Amino acid sequence: MKIDTHQHFWHYSAPEFPWISEAMPALRRDCLPADNAAAMRAAGVDGVVAVQARTLAEETDFLLGLTDQHPELLGVVGWADLGAADLEPRLQAWCAHPAFKGLRHILQDEADASAWVQASAHQRGLRALQQHQRVYDVLVFEHQIPAAVALCARHDAHWLVLDHVGKPALRDWGDDGAPGASRWSSSLRELAAMPHVMCKLSGAVTETDWPNHHGLTPQDTRHILACFDQALEAFGPQRLMFGSDWPVCQLSSPYDVVHGLADQWARSRLSDAEQEAFWSGNAIRCYGLKS
Repeated sequence: MKIDTHQHFWHYSAPEFPWISEAMPALRRDCLPADNAAAMRAAGVDGVVAVQARTLAEETDFLLGLTDQHPELLGVVGWADLGAADLEPRLQAWCAHPAFKGLRHILQDEADASAWVQASAHQRGLRALQQHQRVYDVLVFEHQIPAAVALCARHDAHWLVLDHVGKPALRDWGDDGAPGASRWSSSLRELAAMPHVMCKLSGAVTETDWPNHHGLTPQDTRHILACFDQALEAFGPQRLMFGSDWPVCQLSSPYDVVHGLADQWARSRLSDAEQEAFWSGNAIRCYGLKS
């Protein structure tokens, strides 16, 4: 079994997606499960975790509604204002739906990620989420990983998941790496030292210089594989999960390329049992998915 732990779905409306710029025409349209179904089948991917893409109150209900229509959608990581006074009743209602697995905030877009993490209201909200045994996905750029470390260190009652390997700036690594690569690797190891943190091998293809060349260069591929190798060294095979970041990945590469790169890496680095954990077992354990 193969599970893709990171896909997004939406009915496109520009005001609801401020992060989708004019440089991203491939994303300025509706993106729904049927649009990627054939590519998933060709890759042998059986199930999906749908992840929020809007910071709107209705996002979680929208994604849960999709799971009622598409059985391959095994779980939802939605969105809620962690500081809202009505968070607890919302959590109780969502937890009644078997597909509700957690929440995420687009922390990378916060002007001061550390201040957001330290806000007492957000701390209370995350504690409430973990009391319900639900996951929190952490989305940060590499320079914000220290804020993620602080967040994860305070909240260890349930799984936390680092999205997109902490978004290393692969476009700046150059032929022989870069200072940023060293900083990212060091911060990644800090997160990995906490046993309640998992990591998604996702989103790497759009950390390349995709606006200036569509597709992956040989150097891009080397950097992505090196990134995955460092994540494996830090987290081990029992805390890594595959995610495509579809449809965002299409800014750089189509689904088959993203899956193929992960498959190439897994086959050459992992035992059969470790590959099973990477492709499905870890996701089932982390998100509480029905296999």
